[in-house]
Amino acid sequence: MLYIWDIERIIEGTLKEHKLNIKYEFNNKLTAPMSYNVSINTIKFNYLKINGYISIMKVQVKETDENLVKIILYHELGYYLDFKKNKHDLRILMYGDEEEKERLKSEIETNAWEYGRTLVPQQLLESYDKVRELNKILVKGIE
Repeated sequence: MLYIWDIERIIEGTLKEHKLNIKYEFNNKLTAPMSYNVSINTIKFNYLKINGYISIMKVQVKETDENLVKIILYHELGYYLDFKKNKHDLRILMYGDEEEKERLKSEIETNAWEYGRTLVPQQLLESYDKVRELNKILVKGIE
């Protein structure tokens, strides 16, 4: 099991490695393992959710807990890169019709995985792609 300080160390090291100026904080009310908030440029994480997600992923992806946290983090950094490169009209998420909302959410999610992948070291690319595929199945199972 990874503790808060373990995850903070992984996040801090990865952000330094990529020279990214993003804040991070623990949030035990977060419903996802990790989340990027564009308005405050902060990655939030729930260590219990991260450990639960790791236990699900470890069945299919043979990686260390630390590498799985990095994979989750690279995906979140993909959101950061997407919002830096693309100026999405986020008002659609509040005021758009359901089809518009789903299209924008899908575009942002796809971009986050693609942009996040650009940061992944070569030795983790296969696992990153596998987590991406498993995540699609996991999300469909929740809906």
